Amino acid sequence: MENYILITGASSGVGRETAVRLSHQHNLIINGRNVERLEETKSLCADHSDVIIWSRDLSEVDELESEFAAWLKERRLPIGSFVHCAGELSMLPLRALNVDAFKHSYAIHVFAPAILVKLLSSRKFNGQNLKSIVFISSNISERGATAFSVYGSSKAALDGLTRNLAMELAPRIRVNSILPGGMATRMTEELIADDAFRRQSEANYPLGMGRAEDIAPVVEFLLSEGAGWITGQSLTVDGGRTINLTDGKRI
Repeated sequence: MENYILITGASSGVGRETAVRLSHQHNLIINGRNVERLEETKSLCADHSDVIIWSRDLSEVDELESEFAAWLKERRLPIGSFVHCAGELSMLPLRALNVDAFKHSYAIHVFAPAILVKLLSSRKFNGQNLKSIVFISSNISERGATAFSVYGSSKAALDGLTRNLAMELAPRIRVNSILPGGMATRMTEELIADDAFRRQSEANYPLGMGRAEDIAPVVEFLLSEGAGWITGQSLTVDGGRTINLTDGKRI
């Protein structure tokens, strides 16, 4: 049986674009909270691909390990790659911070992928099928911005998880993360709807604001044999934003 790729957060944005792109050459398991949107993603995938829907809210991690273990035992599908796109953008100023906000963000961005990797890398549940993992992080994990303490720190933790898992799982399994910049996706539509924010963002990106379609090919590369000597890396893909020192002014 041909191996499958598990893609979380596949109901929209980078997860959906990645699923559609990879479906032309791979079978998929797509995850998200909204079954209707997952069905939409499936309808966009290549007809010859076997696309299986696994609907689960990854922010609820208490029973995730036992539930996913049971799902793997029941399905007995060989999963060769794992792409964690599930995410939730939260902007909270310091005065509004609370423990629950951190728990929620870390559950989605750190705890859930760690639990899924634990099971997918287990011979008991997935044999020796898993070969490559890609986490979708953010360029803010290496920078800073007002009101992004919760989101930014959880993405930094995800990059730390990337490096440590890469060492623990080598040489059988490669682990890398991608750090996108600002993109026009469902998750950012409220921010981009603000004209002032959009104009400032566009000025700060030398190659312009990104799209989900700009990230999916990078995921495909990191999963491929062409990236066979790459592991433990956090690859920034942000249209030049993090190296731009011109403050929105062209030189």
